[in-house]
This record gives sequence, C-alpha cells and structure tokens, in this order.
Amino acid sequence: MFESPIREPLILGRKTYRQITKDLVGPILGPASWKWYLTTGFTAAVMFAGFAAIAYTMWVGIGTWGLNKTVGWAFDITNFVFWIGIGHAGTLISAILLLFRQRWRMAINRAAEAMTIFAVICAGLFPIIHMGRPWLAFWFLPLPNTHGSLWVNYNSPLLWDVFAISTYFTISLLFWYTGLIPDIAMVRDRAKPGSFARWAYGILSFGWTGTAKQWQRFEAVSLVLAGLSTPLVLSVHSIVSFDFATSILPGWHTTIFPPYFVAGAIFSGFGMVLTLMIITREVLNLKDYITLEHIDAMAKVTLATGMMVGFAYATEFFIAWYSGSYWERYIFLNRAFGPYWWSYWAMVSCNLFIPQVFWFKKLRRSPWFVFVISIFVNIGMWFERFVIIVTSLHRDFLASSWRMYAPTWVEVTILVGSFGLFLTLYLLFARYLPVIAAAETKSILKTSGDQYAGLSWEAYQAKKREGTFSPVLQPAMNPEPSNNS
Repeated sequence: MFESPIREPLILGRKTYRQITKDLVGPILGPASWKWYLTTGFTAAVMFAGFAAIAYTMWVGIGTWGLNKTVGWAFDITNFVFWIGIGHAGTLISAILLLFRQRWRMAINRAAEAMTIFAVICAGLFPIIHMGRPWLAFWFLPLPNTHGSLWVNYNSPLLWDVFAISTYFTISLLFWYTGLIPDIAMVRDRAKPGSFARWAYGILSFGWTGTAKQWQRFEAVSLVLAGLSTPLVLSVHSIVSFDFATSILPGWHTTIFPPYFVAGAIFSGFGMVLTLMIITREVLNLKDYITLEHIDAMAKVTLATGMMVGFAYATEFFIAWYSGSYWERYIFLNRAFGPYWWSYWAMVSCNLFIPQVFWFKKLRRSPWFVFVISIFVNIGMWFERFVIIVTSLHRDFLASSWRMYAPTWVEVTILVGSFGLFLTLYLLFARYLPVIAAAETKSILKTSGDQYAGLSWEAYQAKKREGTFSPVLQPAMNPEPSNNS
C-alpha cells in the first residue's frame, strides 16, 4: 500500500487495530474521573440556572426581557440563529466531505455530528419561549383541529423554519446514530458479561455482528443519508435567512442573505468544532487521532468561509450604496457608526480580520493558538446575528419610535444556560459513547497510518532536513503485519 509522502499521516503512533479499539472504546467502560464529574456538575448547574430563567419568563411574561415597541426581536432570535449555525459544521463534515471521500473527516465527524444535534436542541428552545404561550407550540404543526378555520400559514417563513429544522434534526440524528452502531457493538463486546453496560449497549447496537451484509447495508444507508443531508446544509440556514429577507425592512430585504447565512453558519460551526475538538484532544489524550493535519484542514475551511462572510459584509455596503435608497444607506452607516458601532466592529474584527492569521501554516498548526482564534470566531458570529437583528430594528422610519435595546439579566441567564445545556450534553456524549468513529478510523489505517505511508513521517522529515528527499514513491518502511487486530 502506498501513500504520497507529501501528505501527512492521519493516524500517528504506529497503531494496530487492537490499539485503536483500546484507545477509543476502552475508556468508556472505565470509571469516570473526578474532573469529569466536577465539570459536568458545573455545566449542569449553569443549565438549570437557564431553565430557571425560562420558567421565570413563562411565569411573569416576555416583559422580563429588554424588548420594547421598536425592538421586538433581539437576544432570543439572535441566540436561535447562532445555535442553528453552530450545527451546520457537523452536517458538512458528515455528508459533503463523505461524498468527496475526504479521509481527514473521520477523526472529527462523530463529535461534529453530536454537536449538530445538541446545537439544534438548544436552538429549538428559543422560538418556543418567544411565542409567549409555549403551551400552544403545537399550533405550528398542520394538524386537524376543532378550531374551525384555524390552520397554519404556509406563506410564513416562520412555518418554513419548523419544517426545515425538524427535518434537519431528524436526518442528522439518523446519520449520527447510524454511524454509532458499529462502535456501540464494540463497547458491547468489551463489556463484562451479565453487566448492565453489556445489556444496555446490546440494545443500542441493534444486534450488530459485523457481517459483510451488515457492512454493505451500513455503507448504502450512509450514502443515502449523506445525499439527503447535503441539500439540508444549504436549505436550512437559507430558510432561516428568509425570516429576515422576505420582509421589507431596510437591512433585511436583500437577496444575499441565503448564501451569506450558509457561509456564516459553516464558519461558526467550524469555529465551535475547533473549540471543542482541541479541548477533547488534550483531555482525552487523542493526539494520535486528532493530529495537527486535522487542525490545519479545519483552520483552512474556517479561513475560506470567513473570507466569504467578509465578502458578504462588503457586498451589503455596496448594494446599500448602489440601490440609491436613503433608508438602506442609513441602516448600514448606522451599523458601523451609530450607537451600536462597538458590536459591528467586534463582528468585523472577529470574523474577518483575526482569522487572516490562518494564512500562516505555523499558526494553523499551533493547537492552542487555533483554539484562541476559534473563541474569537464564536464571539464574532454571535455579534453578527445581534448586529443584523438589533441595529436594523432600533431606528425605524419614524424618529419618534427610535429606541435603544439592552438585555436584562433574564436574557443573559437564558443565553448562558443554553451553553450549559450544550456542554452538558456533549460531556455526557463523550463519557458514554466513542468521541471518534473507531470503525471508520480503522478503515483508513492501512493508507493513512504513519507506519504504512510511502515513507514514515519521521523518515520523511529527516530526509527533508538533510536535503536528500526524492519524491519517488518508495515501499512502506517497517510496515506491520496486515493481520493486526
């Protein structure tokens, strides 16, 4: 088996199949550390604080928020769009990169898919709360009823959100769980006979035994779900953008919103993937599986999508000038130089200027530097949604209606609580399920493992330093027997 020595291996440490199983599946059946209990306890406390703020909002009313007669959408919808965007990287990594046969996705797709599901759960909270009467949320569904002519409004983009996001969640959940089945079976087989873990993982594995027929069906289902998920990457956030673009409000009424929102969603999603995967890499000691090559590839995607977002920012200003509309021009000047100027320039700095450091390979391959940049990306993308919503609303056509918006402690607590919910779900996932797809990682061992490459990575680096490297394919150096298990 040959591999170009120019491309770095994706699995380090000269792993065998048995070592991969032990590294990725073994810790699940061992006792959790006190650090995991402490961290999960803290995030759960933050989550329950958010739930308490939601309960307080339902009991007292939306008046507990900082909304006014001019700014009717603010923190709540900002958080909704932010969390939907976070979930896009998982589908991109799972579906599109699978169809393009990108091997580097295999170390991060499982966690990214889980993040998609958890982010959509967080996002789903906010429209329900914002209804004011969340117990009537079922009215969004086109169900037969006894209320006479009461029916959903199919012309409303808010209803399109319901269908798009519920479909997105369903397909993402199926994709994630389908990929988990072989790994759950590995956990089942390693569990102590007669134990609760063996019984529970036995049920969750659906009787998987790893026969050729099962693998054939697994591959077929994965491709079908990838095909279904790919248009969802483009459609879901496009439909979310229609919440704004189908209005006639200056600052919102623009055709660039669908591609702008999709690029921004992938950008913010990869920012969150980098944030969590770098922490996971360090805490779970997965440096042999989440390598610098993976971080480098994700940083490149982040840079590319960040430049797309920056192009959209420039296009918005150009169209506002080219349109000749006084109100459109004023909205964008107000964003940059009005009372909320600080949020606009925080958005531009975090999303456009700071990610430009990823042009330098040395910085892309510094995990903790990339981690810091990913935090700035997350902050910037939250501010983007805040800028789009609040600065377009707080100064409307009548100067007498101009109002400033400031969030209350209830809104801030709900936002922080949503992060608590997201992190708690991720910590539970990392404790009880394999964070990296072990079965898929094994499938690329013989082509992307460091001991099976055309040259071992260490030998290539040594030859490159000596100046004696010749880019001629050479047989694998010190390959291990092919029957490792």
